[in-house]
Amino acid sequence: MTISRKDISFPVTLFYDGSCPLCMKEVHWLQSKNNRKRLRFVDIKQADFAQHYPHLDVDALDNTLHAQWSNGKIVKGVDATVSAWEAVGKGWLLTPLTWPLFSDVATCTYKTFARNRHWLSSKLGPYMGDIPCQPQAPDKN
Repeated sequence: MTISRKDISFPVTLFYDGSCPLCMKEVHWLQSKNNRKRLRFVDIKQADFAQHYPHLDVDALDNTLHAQWSNGKIVKGVDATVSAWEAVGKGWLLTPLTWPLFSDVATCTYKTFARNRHWLSSKLGPYMGDIPCQPQAPDKN
């Protein structure tokens, strides 16, 4: 699915993995740009996450980035990223990712990244800060 930036309803809640260096790099950047407070952050690794969000599947959230708009709509992957960046006023930088041809390529690329995120984080994490990520072998699919 490709979203239109103008359809995003604020605030946007971004569900992220707080134990992943790659995720935290972007979360810290987004937090630094969140001047209008239109983006909320929820760490899916918090012990009480399931109590607060029983309608969400933690395994699905761990496999693919999710965001929820203020109207309740859940978006995933590239659409979640575009939503978060739009919330902090930088969505225009990702506009090409919403165009038909680019959208297909971005979605395919994101799926490959998401499948290998834990493995990539275990390799790149030491260079990105002190947040460990459980190493996993890259998915061959």
